[in-house]
Amino acid sequence: MSRRAMGRGVLRPDEAAARFEVRQHPPAPALAPYVEFYWNPRWDLRGHPDHEQRVLTHPNVHLVFEEPEPLVYGVRRAVFVRVLHARGQAFGVKFRPGAFRPFGSGPVADLADRAVPAAAFFGPEVAALGGRILALDELSAMAALADGLLLPLLPAVPDPRVAQVAALVERITAGPQLFRVDALARELGLPVRRLQRLFAEYVGASPKLILRRARLHEAAARADEGADVDWAALAADLGYADQAHLTRDFTAAVGAPPGRYAGG
Repeated sequence: MSRRAMGRGVLRPDEAAARFEVRQHPPAPALAPYVEFYWNPRWDLRGHPDHEQRVLTHPNVHLVFEEPEPLVYGVRRAVFVRVLHARGQAFGVKFRPGAFRPFGSGPVADLADRAVPAAAFFGPEVAALGGRILALDELSAMAALADGLLLPLLPAVPDPRVAQVAALVERITAGPQLFRVDALARELGLPVRRLQRLFAEYVGASPKLILRRARLHEAAARADEGADVDWAALAADLGYADQAHLTRDFTAAVGAPPGRYAGG
C-alpha cells in the first residue's frame, strides 16, 4: 500500500504502509452530508513484532467497530497511538467535522480526548452489529450494515449548522495559510466568541487547535516526503514567528523535533 493512501496525519506513512492496509468505502448517498467515508484497517503481523502506529488526527468524530466493543472517539488534541499485534481488523465511520452533533446528546466538546462506548449513542444492539461487521471480509457488505445503522437515525429536519461548520473546517484544512482565529473570524464575518462556541458545540475542538493542526499536518507531510526541508522557510510559510516556534510546536505534538523526525 502506498504512503499517500495512508492519508495525511498518519505519521511515518512508509512504515505504516508496510504493516497494514486501510480500505475506504463511501456511505449511502443520504449519509454523505454526515459521513466522510467508512474506513477499514486490516493487518497480519503473525510472526512479526507488534507495530505502534501514531496518528496526528483530524477534527472528526469516529465510530469504530473493534474488539472488545464499539467505541465513539472524540477529537484528539494529542497524538493518537494504537498498537497492532497478531491479525485483525477494525471498521470505522468518519463523521464530517460537526456532523456527529445530530447523533449525540450534547456538545461535541464533551467527547474531546475520550473514547465512549458506542452503546451510549446507538443502543446496546450496536455491539452485536459490530460482531457481524468484523466477521466480514467484503468491504461493501460492511458498509451496508453501517448504512443500515445510521440511515434511520438521520434527523427529519437537517440542522443547517452542520453544513456550515463542515464548510468552516474545510476552509481551515484546505490549506495552512490561515494563522489566527481573529483573522478567520473576520474572513467569515463572525465574532470570535460565536465562532468558538459553534466549534465547541459541533466540532469538539477549538478553531485555534484546528488551525494549528492544519499547519502541523503540512509540516509532517513535508518531513515524510524524504527530501531536504528548509525548516526556516517552511516556518515562515506556515505563519510561525521563527523556526524555533515551529520546532517547539511540532515537538510538542509529534514527540520529536521536525529534523529528527524527518531523519527517521
